[in-house]
Amino acid sequence: MRPEGVPQDIKISLYDAGEAGKQGQFVANCPMRGEGNVTMSLPILLVPGLNCTPEIWMHQITGLWQHGPVSVADTRGGATMAEIAATILRSAPPRFLLAGISMGGYLSFEIWRQAPARVLGIGFLDTSARPDAAEATERRRAAMSLAKEGRFGLVVSNAFTLAVHEQHLAREDLRAIHTRMSHQVGVETYLQQQQAIITRPDSRPTLATIRVPTTVIVGEGDRLTPPELSAEIASGIVGAELVSVSDAGHMSTLENPEAVTLALSRLVKRAAAR
Repeated sequence: MRPEGVPQDIKISLYDAGEAGKQGQFVANCPMRGEGNVTMSLPILLVPGLNCTPEIWMHQITGLWQHGPVSVADTRGGATMAEIAATILRSAPPRFLLAGISMGGYLSFEIWRQAPARVLGIGFLDTSARPDAAEATERRRAAMSLAKEGRFGLVVSNAFTLAVHEQHLAREDLRAIHTRMSHQVGVETYLQQQQAIITRPDSRPTLATIRVPTTVIVGEGDRLTPPELSAEIASGIVGAELVSVSDAGHMSTLENPEAVTLALSRLVKRAAAR
């Protein structure tokens, strides 16, 4: 199905991941466009967060396609960050610019560790380099128990209250997208992803190894991964750009899409210029 807002001249492909009922990568292939000149095509790989589908990136797909083919990774294959990252890499372009939001950021660290030579640049959005804190793990396990009891709707509703800026709690369009994505991902994958998040490694030692253009983006009102965690990532990577997005919480790609797309476009240009 073509995501809402994707121009008709973009070719959409859905690849079968080889497992029944699973969608593979979403890819937007497009003619090269520039401001009067044809620019170099730079493959872009976007990695969704927990309980997210390609819809979390819908504005960035339409905003970044002028720079090259955009694909959205399937994060539903694997029980650990390492396994999910390996699955993503098997269907990723040979070399690509990488961007991940929330859990997608955890996966981006793992993709870098597994295949640094393939990564041309990285965008970390609303994420953390730290392992799961004890109190966060406790909250995750409580939510997982509710999901196992058949109360996944309550889990999704509760999650939304922290996923957006406090000023956006009444935005029914954001709630509808959040709810739709969560139910498309489903309970089984939700539980698997939460377990992978709980057991993720500490990525702070990885920061100094990242030597490609990097942009760290965070919603100023992110209550799940507060701005200081993004500042920590940026301070550990030589030459990283730190972008605070106004009027946005943890779902910055949807809450203030123009600002996020602009920051990622600058990253693409930095990576293409190397």
